[in-house]
Amino acid sequence: MEDVIGIIVAPIIIFMIFVAPIWLIMHYRSKKQMSQGLTEAEYGTLQELADRAEKMSDRIHTLESILDAEAPEWRNKV
Repeated sequence: MEDVIGIIVAPIIIFMIFVAPIWLIMHYRSKKQMSQGLTEAEYGTLQELADRAEKMSDRIHTLESILDAEAPEWRNKV
């Protein structure tokens, strides 16, 4: 019975000494970074991606209009 307890306790002690502190530090460091918000560079990139998505949406709408006019059944083809 003592062997089984020793087998269970050893990994728990190793976990508590090495893994748990690193895990807690990384967890709270990421929480701190998340609460700070976006940096200027990240905000600029996000804005650029939003602009590109808007342009792509307009292009898709235009292409669908052209296809609807020239090939009305294009949506039903696989």
